[in-house]
Formats: sequence, C-alpha cells, structure tokens
Amino acid sequence: MAGNSPSCSVCRFMRSLAFSAIGGGVAGYAALGLGLSQSNAIIAAFFGALGLVILTSRKPDKRG
Repeated sequence: MAGNSPSCSVCRFMRSLAFSAIGGGVAGYAALGLGLSQSNAIIAAFFGALGLVILTSRKPDKRG
C-alpha cells in the first residue's frame, strides 16, 4: 500500500508545507525583529520558506 511508504507524494507535500511555514515564520519574524519594513519581511519570509524546503528535501549522498 502506497500510503504506508515514508516518502509517498502526499507525505512529501505535507512535509514541505510544514517546513515552508516554519522557515517563512522564522525568517519573517526575524526580519521584523531586526527592524526591517513589512515588505522586506515578506521577502525574507519567502526566501526563508524556500531555503528550508530545499534544505530538507535534498536527497542524502549515497557515496562512501
């Protein structure tokens, strides 16, 4: 059954949603805490979300 697989497509999608929310929230509130404007905080939140999703979705290296 595909639903029991730890890397099924629904699981990967839900995991990416969770990590994008965490990354966006941390980066956005950090930018606001540093005194940046709201428009800059939105941009920081976007890149924080994108960065965390890319970081967590990379496949582990199978060398050595």
